[in-house]
Amino acid sequence: MINFDTLEKLYKRELLDNVAPFWLSKSQDLKNGGYFTCLDRQGNVYDTDKFIWLQGRQVWLFSMLYNKVEKKQEWLDCAIQGAEFLKKHGHDGNYNWYFSLTQEGKPLVEPYNIFSYTFATMAFGQLSLATNNEEYADIAKKTFNKILEKKDNPKGKWNKAYPGTRQLKGFSLPMILSNLTLEIEHLLDKKLVESTMNECIHQVMEVFLRPELGGIIVENLNLDGTLSDTFDGRLVNPGHGLESMWFIMDLGVRLNRKDLIEKAVQTTLTLMDYGWDKEHEGIFYFMDRKGFPPQQLEWDQKLWWVHIEAIIALLKGYQLTGSEECLAWFTKLHDYTWKHFKDPVHPEWWGYLNREGKVLLDLKGGKWKGCFHVPRGLYQCWQTIEKINYLENSTTNIKSNEGMAIKSISDF
Repeated sequence: MINFDTLEKLYKRELLDNVAPFWLSKSQDLKNGGYFTCLDRQGNVYDTDKFIWLQGRQVWLFSMLYNKVEKKQEWLDCAIQGAEFLKKHGHDGNYNWYFSLTQEGKPLVEPYNIFSYTFATMAFGQLSLATNNEEYADIAKKTFNKILEKKDNPKGKWNKAYPGTRQLKGFSLPMILSNLTLEIEHLLDKKLVESTMNECIHQVMEVFLRPELGGIIVENLNLDGTLSDTFDGRLVNPGHGLESMWFIMDLGVRLNRKDLIEKAVQTTLTLMDYGWDKEHEGIFYFMDRKGFPPQQLEWDQKLWWVHIEAIIALLKGYQLTGSEECLAWFTKLHDYTWKHFKDPVHPEWWGYLNREGKVLLDLKGGKWKGCFHVPRGLYQCWQTIEKINYLENSTTNIKSNEGMAIKSISDF
């Protein structure tokens, strides 16, 4: 039997005593501002380039901890100094956010990547809550509007695809907007929030989710929503699908839609079964929906973010519906993840394993891995398990006090 009290303490302590202190002490560039994310196993800096989406993610993370866990000044100071670096160097003056900068803040790569924009929005939105700073709120709102302007062509003039030959739309943006809209709801017009939420739900659950493929989610479609029998059109990223499902569950709670939650839970279970490596365990990074060889050479690697995001989805699924299948998968995935990704000697987690579960790179951060998926995942799991414990205690009390009842899923 699972001891949720022990699990709650495990995820909480890992976040507050291990992972958050690692980034707080090892990553800050106190001379130039911002954060180093290229950190080796011990936390030593091995490259000084700065990547905008990882800068934004770290501002968001420490702002969120300050807002939701404890009013620690060192957390707020960390977030503010990163935000000031981003404000000064991260965009071209019109809130087109570069992909990367030098240590000093000089642009290296043009603002082609929409995730630079989304995580800048998250960062300044969350920090505006912590500081009541109207300038931060304004940056978040202006950048969000930029995202909406670019949603039909996220890369804009930096798109390498030849126009008109093979036009595809991607899953990534509606997926991230499912979460981003709730993140900055406090800054947006109510009608815009409602319309964006509804459009995200439609795109994720009715367009990219394909019943004719057994209920999996594809990464790319033709503009008219039909399947594309091409490398990109056959691509499946189980981690993206699983991450999106806990975003959808959160929207289901926000909208008090039990049907949406149940569909997201079923999709989570479908994706777990589809993406699970039945020979070596863990979740594949990329797959081809027709079973052809994927073109991504890293297709069979096991990545940190895929597994922690799947754990969140399974825990939320169990918490919201009581699904025993979610609980069984959680147990299996929790054991695999903590055994293979957590460094038993030094803080933070490894990011990249080979198919057999052996460490490929012993770095703790780089161009793609920063202060985000592990700490956010630990926080989400801690909070969800806390709700499970609360629900179990409430159920016990209900049994002894007839007449008490849960009024809405949003109570939890």
